Amino acid sequence: MDLRFPIGPYIAPDTTTAEQGVGWIEDLIQAPAALRSAIAGLNDEQLDTPYRDGGWTVRQLVHHLPDGHMHAYIRMKFALTEEQPAVKGYDEVKYAELPDYRLTPVEVSLALLDALHKRWVVVWCSLPPADFTRTFLHSEFGLARLDQQLGNYAWHGHHHVAHITELRKRRGW
Repeated sequence: MDLRFPIGPYIAPDTTTAEQGVGWIEDLIQAPAALRSAIAGLNDEQLDTPYRDGGWTVRQLVHHLPDGHMHAYIRMKFALTEEQPAVKGYDEVKYAELPDYRLTPVEVSLALLDALHKRWVVVWCSLPPADFTRTFLHSEFGLARLDQQLGNYAWHGHHHVAHITELRKRRGW
């Protein structure tokens, strides 16, 4: 198994179906609880353990998820309110090195992810089908469609939860 991609990489589909969208929205609904479950009972030493050699710690993963998903939420809102807006990427590695990733209790990021996903799901569930194909221009990745982004962030939650659960299996936690 590739420890970097325990569930495999995300590959954006050329086309998506309404059923895929419903499933991905359900993934967003479940992601905060899945993350909370994945770290349940871990102590500080375990939270500060990298999920692989050279990888982020469990604590960094927990803080990364709401950061990444907040960016995605805002990009979505830009795409829904502007015609093909330009959006800037961010350096997730440098974010993970900032003091809040070390000093903030994981519960703060768990609560943030929960609240964010509640808002995000409201937007997704209220969209007319045509809005799922709205686009934005990402500074690093180029043109992105909202339906593909929905799939990407559904995958993203599973991806990082799997980093943690696979670490727990390997360590017998």
